[in-house]
Amino acid sequence: MAAAVALVAALAGCVPNLLQPAPVHTSTPTGEQVSPELEPFYTQVLEWEQCGDRLGCATAKAPLDWDDPAAGEIDLALVRHVATGERLGSLLVNPGGPGGSGYDFIHDSLDYAVGQPLQEHFDVVGFDPRGVGRSSAVACYDPAQMDEYLYGINPYERGTAPWMDEVAKNASDFGQACAENTGDLLGNVDTVSAARDLDLLRAVLGDEQLNYLGYSYGTFLGATYADLYPDKVGRLVLDGALDPSASETEVSEAQAVGFEQALRAYLEDCLSGTDCPFDDGVEDAMAEISDLIASVDASPLQGSDGRQVGADTFITAIVYPLYSPDAWSYLDDLFSSVMLGDADFALTLADAYNGRSDDGTYLDNSTEAFRAVNCLDYTYQNDPGVMVEKAAQIAEAAPVIGPYFGYGDLACMNWPVPSEAERTEIHATGAAPILVVGTTGDPATPYQWAVALAEQLDSGVLVSFDGEGHTAYNKSNACVNDAVESYFIDGTVPAADPKC
Repeated sequence: MAAAVALVAALAGCVPNLLQPAPVHTSTPTGEQVSPELEPFYTQVLEWEQCGDRLGCATAKAPLDWDDPAAGEIDLALVRHVATGERLGSLLVNPGGPGGSGYDFIHDSLDYAVGQPLQEHFDVVGFDPRGVGRSSAVACYDPAQMDEYLYGINPYERGTAPWMDEVAKNASDFGQACAENTGDLLGNVDTVSAARDLDLLRAVLGDEQLNYLGYSYGTFLGATYADLYPDKVGRLVLDGALDPSASETEVSEAQAVGFEQALRAYLEDCLSGTDCPFDDGVEDAMAEISDLIASVDASPLQGSDGRQVGADTFITAIVYPLYSPDAWSYLDDLFSSVMLGDADFALTLADAYNGRSDDGTYLDNSTEAFRAVNCLDYTYQNDPGVMVEKAAQIAEAAPVIGPYFGYGDLACMNWPVPSEAERTEIHATGAAPILVVGTTGDPATPYQWAVALAEQLDSGVLVSFDGEGHTAYNKSNACVNDAVESYFIDGTVPAADPKC
């Protein structure tokens, strides 16, 4: 025992960081003038504690309600990777969703989130937006209830009045649980509030202007920020853009078409190989997939854990690998297994999409946050006749996947906090140049949305990637990477779309 004590003492003298708390580093806020009620938030000093290699973690405070800062405060969780070279400032990163954890994105997947040149020149900061993950978060169901909500089978024929009533009841029950378990935060997780949080984070990090990389939904957050604070825009890259003016139905239709096009691209690739589960060309394969989805809709498959795979879960399993061509091979196994009546691999893919672990717990609250944010960011109506018309429109635009993308209004029409949002164009008049990156074959945020956003923004500059997959920076080619990194590091704005 004495020898062990001596060894510990020796180690403590030679390698103090092994046995003592890591040093705490603090931020230096900009000190800019704000209204008196916001001054305590804008002058707060972040305390960074080591939480990984070159990583520091901190918590910021933000107003619960930006229109009434005295009503309370919330936590915003941050993680920062310190610049490895000549530092140019902070770079805040959002992975999308809504509901995606920027904290986990940077902490666990830094090299995927940003390339080495940006890691060299910026303190890369991931954050969980309000309502998400480690920040003050939306809470609704326990794991068993979430299983029923996500994987439960509606016993009625799709599109009929009883089927719609069942969907509406499930959505209403979910919303009430969110209200009971979340409290006043539930009405304050809209994107405008999150954009105001962004400005607060910019200031407490010590940056006079915001440098920001937003993926997918993160593009809407970034564009909203630019519209609110055009004079504070530094260098913004919006990759995989949403069209801010698109309605819920327009979003559903465009995504149904996008995933259907991606499914065709997968089939073309699959049929060119030797192990494809389909034989007779793309059109015949699409028809076979359509029949397969309809069959599990009418007669769900049961997994080995007792859960069932109906059409909605099967669609989730199909959609998940379509986000990236690198995952297309999973579809071979998916379709082969479902053709044989095996539900387990479909459940595996759906679980990955939903963040469900093997033990039945959920890794995060992304489902709850996704619903809560979208129910505030879009407007919804409750006319069943209009819903049927919209659903038919989506099904006509995407005959294979579209029939299962309709009736989105049912998810939020009875949400506990009514939406007052208006979907309009965003111009961000007076902002510095903003790069908008779009992928021609992006299934989740179709290319035309990037074109639309770049045109709407007064200072928007389009960077196109001709390829497949969701988002392009750091996962496509050198042309896109060079355009993004030259812009962030040197301020170089492409004179025209490089058409990568």
